[in-house]
This record gives sequence, structure tokens and C-alpha cells, in this order.
Amino acid sequence: MPVPPIFGTQVRGIKGMKISIERGTLLKAVSQAQSVVERRNTIPILANVLIEAEGDQAMFRATDLDIEVVDKAPAQVEKAGATTVAATTLHEIVRKLPDGALVTLTADSAAGRLTVEAGRSNFSLATLPKEDFPVMASSEYQSNFTASAALLRRLFDKSKFAISTEETRYYLNGVYMHVSDGSEGGKVLRCVATDGHRLARIDADLPDGAADMPGVIVPRKTVGELRKLLDDDEMDIAVSVSETKVRFATPDITLTSKVIDGTFPDYTRVIPQGNTRQLEVDAAEFAQAVDRVATVSSERSRAVKLQLDTDKLVLSVNAPDSGAAEEELAVAYSDERLEIGFNAKYLLEIASQVDRENAVFLFNSAGDPTLMREGNDLSAVYVVMPMRV
Repeated sequence: MPVPPIFGTQVRGIKGMKISIERGTLLKAVSQAQSVVERRNTIPILANVLIEAEGDQAMFRATDLDIEVVDKAPAQVEKAGATTVAATTLHEIVRKLPDGALVTLTADSAAGRLTVEAGRSNFSLATLPKEDFPVMASSEYQSNFTASAALLRRLFDKSKFAISTEETRYYLNGVYMHVSDGSEGGKVLRCVATDGHRLARIDADLPDGAADMPGVIVPRKTVGELRKLLDDDEMDIAVSVSETKVRFATPDITLTSKVIDGTFPDYTRVIPQGNTRQLEVDAAEFAQAVDRVATVSSERSRAVKLQLDTDKLVLSVNAPDSGAAEEELAVAYSDERLEIGFNAKYLLEIASQVDRENAVFLFNSAGDPTLMREGNDLSAVYVVMPMRV
């Protein structure tokens, strides 16, 4: 009995899909899809990417049941059709193919195989039926608006470091995107994240059509996936929001995500209003100095002490097990002497958000939350809790 052929050159007469696509285009599409896929899956189909080919394009769809990403790519479609194949395996194959290669994907639904051919390389991968692939139910969105990639990137990049990783407080495991009253009057689109130790509150001009948007908590993983859509400053992103879902779309990629089902706490209560002791410091110099002295801090607490005196800041670490370090910076400070301690990691993360030259810290006492902003810009405000040193 002859062995049935498995490679694509021999299965062209069989029902299925056949497309050719440039390697770079395919890699971009598959890379976005495979990053959504969970590495450890109890449901085999969720490890797969759904490839659908029709007209002159191929669509690559992946989901973990909470997030769905759909990437459209131009392709030569010889035979329309659809199949699903392991996302990470396909990604690894395409990643290792030479630049500029033309990749041919041939699906044989009867044999349950997908052949990947490029030059002299030939791979045969197992597939699962497209009918088993879960497609996220479409949603009625209450609010639809367009925002620039630069605006969304700033909102999420500057807030995401403060997202909590504590699973028990699940409602803090994301960025709270909502419409609020701005600090200088008028409505703003605001993103807030906090883990109880630090907080970031970032404002942007309210896009047209966003005024009635329900406030939603965008999950940490979604924020990470969204970042890949936001590199092109000229790109406009179509944003759709409902009580349960949020969608971000470019002409080629659509990212749909469930939002966290919980109530974000009243963050305004933890933003200090009466801090009057003001320190102004070069943000880059400050971050580098914190980084240097923290080298000797114990990994557990990573505590850095700030001693403030007239126009002088001394950063110090005293770790009995590993040593001590001290560095002095010239700063603008004219209030009474103050000693206050912080977790070095939190200070570094907040200082690294500053785009302007100077960071302005506002203190009350050694035991109260400290506020930081970028120069006189009130559209980005950060809060960090002190620690005993």
C-alpha cells in the first residue's frame, strides 16, 4: 500500500487553501497572533492561529478567549479557504526563513496538514478544523472615536508601570481609561494605574466622540498587545468601547479585548493636594544617581534615603549585608530639611517617565505620599508612597 504524500507539491489537487505571501509580511502578522496565544493551554485549538484567505488578502486570527487579534495581510490567493495551525510553530518557521523569501502555504483539509514552502525549505504541520476555532462575539459599542497612535501611546506607556500584579486585587490589574475633568478645566481622556504603592494619572485632550465613553479597566496583557499597534505617529486608531469590551483598530490590525469586570477605586483620594515642599531636579541625573546608589541596596527592600537641604539632595543607601553608598546632587530646594525613604525601583520607574528636563517632587512629611510631575505640566501626575529607612 503506497504511503500517502504529505508535502504540498503533491497535494495541489486536494480541497483546501493555497496562498503565497512575502516572508516579512507573514512574520509581522504571525508574530502579533502568536503573542496573544497562551503558552500553556488546556484547549488545543487556542494554541492555533486561524488563517483565512479570500480575494487578495489573508487574515490571521488568534485568541485566548479574553483577547482576540485579527491581522490582515496582502497575499496571492491561489485557492481561497481557511485552516488553523500552531501559532508558535508557524512563527518560529517563518522567523528562521531568509529575508525576502516568498512563502507558500497549502492546506489539505482532508489530511489535516498545512505545508509551508519557501525556496528549498519544506515543512508539513498538523492542523485543526477551522470550525472549532472560537471567534469572539461581536459587541455593540456605546462609544466610537478616533485617537492618534501618539496620544494613546503616551497614555498607556506612562501609566502601565504602576499596574498591580497582585491577582487578589484583580481590579488593579489594568489601566483605568475614562473621561474626567481635567486639572485645567474641560474634559480629558484619562488613564490611571496603581498598585497601592505608586500611582500614575495621565491626561490627554478628549478626542471627538469620546465624551460618552464608559470607564473601562484595560487588562495588563491587552495594554502590552496594544503597544505593538502604536509605533507609527501618523497612524490613527479607531477605538470602540462598551461596558464589557474595548477594541482598537488600524487598517490592518484589530485588537478586541474583554475589560476587567470590577470597580476601579477612587484614586483621587490618594493624590495629595497639600504637599508644599518642592524639589526640582534634573530628571535624568536623578534617575542615574538613584540607580548608582541602589546598586548596594538589599534586594528585598531596595530602600534609598533622600536627605533634602537648601539646594542640595543627598541620596544614600545603607545595607548592613552589602555596604553603603552616597551621592550628592545640586537641586532647587528652599524648604526646611527633610529626610524621606523610598523603594529604589519605584523611584526609578517614576523618574524614567519624565520627558521634560526637570522632575518636580512635592513632599509633605516623611510619612506622607509624595507627588511628582514633569516641570509645570499637570497632565502627568505620579504618586509614590514612602518607606521607612
